[in-house]
Amino acid sequence: MFDLIVIGGGPAGYVAAERAGHAGLKVLLFEKRSLGGVCLNEGCIPSKALLNSAKIYEKAIHGSQYGVEIEGAKIDHQKVMKRKSKVVDMLVGGVAAKMKKHKVKVIKEAATIIERNSEGFVIEAASEQYIGKQLLIATGSVPVVPGILGLKDSVEAGYTLTNREILELTEVPNKLTVIGGGVIGLEMASYYVAAGSDVTVIEMLDHIAGQTDEEIGSILKKSLEKKGIKFLLQSKVVEVKDGAVTYEKDGQQTTVDGDKILLSIGRRAFTEELGLEKIGVETIRGTVPTDAFSRTNISGVFAAGDVNGKSMLAHTAYREAEVCVNTILNKKDYMRYSAIPSVIYTYPEVASVGETEVTAKEKGYDIKTVQLPMIYSGRYIAETEKGDGIVKVVVDAKYDRIIGVHMIGSYVSEMIYGAGLMIETELKVDDIKELVFPHPTVSEVIREALFEL
Repeated sequence: MFDLIVIGGGPAGYVAAERAGHAGLKVLLFEKRSLGGVCLNEGCIPSKALLNSAKIYEKAIHGSQYGVEIEGAKIDHQKVMKRKSKVVDMLVGGVAAKMKKHKVKVIKEAATIIERNSEGFVIEAASEQYIGKQLLIATGSVPVVPGILGLKDSVEAGYTLTNREILELTEVPNKLTVIGGGVIGLEMASYYVAAGSDVTVIEMLDHIAGQTDEEIGSILKKSLEKKGIKFLLQSKVVEVKDGAVTYEKDGQQTTVDGDKILLSIGRRAFTEELGLEKIGVETIRGTVPTDAFSRTNISGVFAAGDVNGKSMLAHTAYREAEVCVNTILNKKDYMRYSAIPSVIYTYPEVASVGETEVTAKEKGYDIKTVQLPMIYSGRYIAETEKGDGIVKVVVDAKYDRIIGVHMIGSYVSEMIYGAGLMIETELKVDDIKELVFPHPTVSEVIREALFEL
């Protein structure tokens, strides 16, 4: 008998298991692949290892702008992949060590819900049954594979790749076509163009980077175009045949030939074959709805991470997992989604938190906005040649509080949490003006922007 059974060992699952184990609960964790889930093994971490190598390469080839002459710089893709695997193995090992430290029992098998009886929830894995008083569904998500003509055959033939396979390529493709201009597509396009691929990104919308602030998305697009990435916007993919992608734009069909295709048009919650229906857990379009306490419609059953469809980000999953465990422990806590940061780890980086001008107006806010170029930062100028980064701040005029911050430039992934903290704590503009920021730092532009309101 376990106090908590967790199905899924990704960010939501392993953090919930760790927190619950630390609190003294008896915990069982099922993970059918590798601890760490998609984020650690096939997403967040390995992609950042690749992107860091691309960043180092770009700095090397442009070193002369900073008085540093470097000849013969190149990306050794196989060495990059080897280092990526080393990083992943180290972190997966770290998660396993945490499970052991907090006495979490880990079973590397797929788990299925059998029933709920008088003792608790009965879970089966590898023909063995286990009972838990509480159950957390943390099965994550899988790539969306639409019904495009020929796509399934191309995937099976190995021409079309998902985020999993693109991070395992042993050779750099001469031509890479990316279907989807969202975060995954842009990050992988950034690495592979640096590694030598001829990269084309096909996107249905008239802009890249999803719901990113429009102006910042435009700056990012121009920056990536300078690096050699070609963008085909307002273009709908209608057929995939081997490595060729046919798209339609303005009523005309055109084909882009390539060696490999990356499919990155989104992800969907994974709930298949879990047996949720056996205990009456509600699902909506494949997701498991939850309240602010990570609870499902069934008492004692929780869901956290991508599977609830609210915010498919690893850091959101961490927090949802903590809310879940605190609720089980009868600690007052609840989930809030108004200040969750998002980052695109291209070079330059993009980071956002809170409302954009568009979403704020849609929600009825009376807003003030201010925009400042990153060149207001002495450090940015010292370290960035010809940079066009900006910071944009959205303020609720009624209460004089920051409700959104959006940035493109160096270090923005590391300082966006501070903006999130300002939103979460509902700091007023005048309060932030009184805070002392270290100088010289790029983060100073956030404070400096407020004096322009």
